[in-house]
Amino acid sequence: MTSGLRLELVGISKQYPAVRANDGIDLRVEPGQIHAVLGENGAGKSTLMKIIYGAVQPDAGEIFWNGQRVAVASPAQARRLGISMVYQHFSLFDTLTAAENVWLGLDKTLKLPEVTRRIVEVAHSYGLDVEPQRPVHTLSVGERQRVEIVRALLTDPQLLILDEPTSVLTPQAVDKLFVTLRLLAERGCSILYISHKLDEIRALCHHCTVLRGGRVTGEVDPAQESNASLSQLMIGAEPPQLQQRAQTAGEVVLRVQGLNLARQDAFGMDLRDIGFEVRAGEIVGVAGVSGNGQQELMAALSGEDPRAAPAAVTLFGQPIGRHSPRRRRRAGLHFVPEERLGRGAVPTLSLAQNTLLTRTEHVSRSGWVNVRRVERMAQDIIARFNVHGGGAGSSARSLSGGNLQKFLVGREISAKPKLLIVSQPTWGVDVGAAAQIRGELLALRDGGCALLIVSEELDELFEISDRLLVIAKGRLSPNVPVHEASVETIGEWMSGLWPGAPSTLAGAKA
Repeated sequence: MTSGLRLELVGISKQYPAVRANDGIDLRVEPGQIHAVLGENGAGKSTLMKIIYGAVQPDAGEIFWNGQRVAVASPAQARRLGISMVYQHFSLFDTLTAAENVWLGLDKTLKLPEVTRRIVEVAHSYGLDVEPQRPVHTLSVGERQRVEIVRALLTDPQLLILDEPTSVLTPQAVDKLFVTLRLLAERGCSILYISHKLDEIRALCHHCTVLRGGRVTGEVDPAQESNASLSQLMIGAEPPQLQQRAQTAGEVVLRVQGLNLARQDAFGMDLRDIGFEVRAGEIVGVAGVSGNGQQELMAALSGEDPRAAPAAVTLFGQPIGRHSPRRRRRAGLHFVPEERLGRGAVPTLSLAQNTLLTRTEHVSRSGWVNVRRVERMAQDIIARFNVHGGGAGSSARSLSGGNLQKFLVGREISAKPKLLIVSQPTWGVDVGAAAQIRGELLALRDGGCALLIVSEELDELFEISDRLLVIAKGRLSPNVPVHEASVETIGEWMSGLWPGAPSTLAGAKA
């Protein structure tokens, strides 16, 4: 053990049936250091973090903590040592409140009211909007992430592991988080930071370890690197440049007018007077802070919530407000939800079986499944979208988050939809995969498909959208052509401050 290190890993290896996730990894983290771990999807980053946190046991190697060799047998032991982790896939109980979820990971000598008070204090001081009394099942992905971050901060960690912490945060919230992380580092807390956002790594981190194929391929000072050089280290090449070109929009495919829906639970968001159009051959982007009605809007458009007036949602002029998701798919509407496991895919089913959730062309009218063709279809998606895993027979939960995202987006794109609605299309995927997914979305648009993209990645929306909308407190802003918009303007609109907006919108969720 090198003296003065907070954490040292020596020769860490982990073998799964289909892949060697970690292969002899060495890693050193100093006190107060913000240390990035960079790698493409499936490079072994998340497995390595779970080993440090005690959620996965290594097959070989040693862990040293503050100079002492340790065997981290469980997350509870890790927390006792002073290690906290925020997972990319959240570890929250849906039926409990945010406060109860936080309480589970803390010293039980604390009473729930005291924990609730501390949550409010910590969330406020770090600029993280958390409502302690809300049941987790009513929270959006971004809101759940905030609960996870606050839970980790309440343990006063010596090492904080963050796996894609900003993937669904707004630029303003990211800036506030960075202030928090720098303060923690100044006080001696070490931070292991996993992100595919190269600009963030270069701006925030003191050191960077790069993984490829489960091995360390380099260590650099990210401040001295460019995005191109980091991409080269990570994926062996620079990400492809998107071929964006001017496109003339065609007929109206999706029209939403006068959509008003009351929230279905006490912590949801009412949709009020929603109206917009999406035309063939264009991408309309919807920006907004998590929890401002995105979930409710997506449910109304996908058919998960069929309470809308029939004519409030029309597809090629036909009212579909009361149609089921299956009937909408038959009419050409396909949908990628923001929540991968549980909504986009069944965790325990194979990738081939998961294609049957939305793709039924190889199912006969009598219900017989042509298994061979379904497996071939899944394998084609895997090959086209460069999904790393165990093949068509591997379970959805065995894939890394980014690889599962590539598969789900690929499943819907390859269905050749007439209208594709995607929520958070590149959440948690590496720069190469993000460029590929965005390129496929642009190609789909150029082929005449209408696309509605909901994302909290403003850079992504500006890169691929033709027009932009903002959702705040259940209302939509006017649309603006992307070439006339700016990040500053859209940021203001995300607070409900667009021209003509009701005064009650100011101060929308942030």
